[in-house]
Amino acid sequence: MELRRNIYKKLLAWKKENTGRVLELQGARQVGKTYILKKFGKENFSKMVYINMAENTGKNFLRCVSIAMEWEPGKPMEETPIRKALELYDETFKDNKDTVVIIDEIQESAEIYNQIRTLAREFQAYVIVTGSYLGRTMELDFFLPAGDMDHMVMESMTFDEFLDVFDERELYEKIDLYGKGRTEDYKKLMEYYEIYQKIGGYPAVVACYAEYRDLNKCMGLISDLINVFADESKRYFEDIIDINMFQKLFNAIALLMMQEKQGIRDLTAELSKIAYQEESGRTTKKMINHAISWLQESHIIGYASKAVDCDYKQIKDNSRYYFLDLGIAYYFLSRTGAPYDVIKGLLAENFVYLVLRRRIENTHEIAGLVPWFASYEKIKGELDFYVRSLVDYKNYGIEVKSTDASAKTARKLLEDGKLDYLYLLKGETMGGIADGRIFTVPLCLADRIEF
Repeated sequence: MELRRNIYKKLLAWKKENTGRVLELQGARQVGKTYILKKFGKENFSKMVYINMAENTGKNFLRCVSIAMEWEPGKPMEETPIRKALELYDETFKDNKDTVVIIDEIQESAEIYNQIRTLAREFQAYVIVTGSYLGRTMELDFFLPAGDMDHMVMESMTFDEFLDVFDERELYEKIDLYGKGRTEDYKKLMEYYEIYQKIGGYPAVVACYAEYRDLNKCMGLISDLINVFADESKRYFEDIIDINMFQKLFNAIALLMMQEKQGIRDLTAELSKIAYQEESGRTTKKMINHAISWLQESHIIGYASKAVDCDYKQIKDNSRYYFLDLGIAYYFLSRTGAPYDVIKGLLAENFVYLVLRRRIENTHEIAGLVPWFASYEKIKGELDFYVRSLVDYKNYGIEVKSTDASAKTARKLLEDGKLDYLYLLKGETMGGIADGRIFTVPLCLADRIEF
């Protein structure tokens, strides 16, 4: 089964732009980076050289680098040993614009990572590097090649990519946001969303569902992915004292999503309390900070900031965590013991967080580095998300409801002039417009709303 990914078009645009810089593709483990890069390489270049620094190809390439860098006094030095190493590794390698070099899991070798500046400045060939744990490159042995890299982030499959597997992307892209489509079409899309919010977008999980239509099999795969991530991450830590460190933090994040509503001042301290109630003496704040930073660098969790009174000048960073895949979110939320209606509402909020996060990363239409939620101190209320548009410089509120429900804080913010427009995203609606300022949109179409 071929899973078509939106990032392919971005890769084509990068090749056409021809910046001369090395492309760094970031993303979590198993989101499909290697697959999409090999497909891109085979379909758009006459020659592709693929090296995985975590496998035998990486070991072989390091041997070639070692030979290329050998030097005897009195003899001329190799001017570009990394080019010589590629020629030794692959005798058909040619340094030209019809060649792409893909170096996977580059975080496994500081020696190769530190060649990025040379690869960018002295090569004609296109070069792409990638890895699942690029947070490791913050270590002292790794030299940051500022100005010599382009960056892209690949997440797990989006809802429209998920629909593409079932030949429903066209329906998603064309259906009216405000109820002018057919009732059965809105219902069909929401039925797919109900599945997506449980299994998420890891390609192996989506392919499993497409083949077997079995949610239990999908949950088993998600469990395996989490275990692989935890096992692989532990080897990068010296201070992890507990084999279940990451599992405990995942559970704590899920519990925190249910418990807090106004944003936590010290998320690290709160997570420590939840995850290590009986053994807090063995776990330091520094260790929790280290693990949380790793989860963020590895694209497993992300955070939202808080806008006080919907004011873009009063932003409090790191106020709430979300999972970067709905399948992972559902896996841990479902194990908290919360009723499904509660879980469903949290998944809906997490879904919209991911939509806004992508919009911030991929466009220049929304202010901020991460999504914002908002408080309204006047009535001690909260708005699910607050968006400051960089297109019309208006303030947009987003209230997320998996089922029909009132949004008192959001409406009060609109009434008091703190918001210019309000989006109500609901699970059970065909959409509509009220007073020219309140837009009700089916939750599953959140990625199509405009600011």
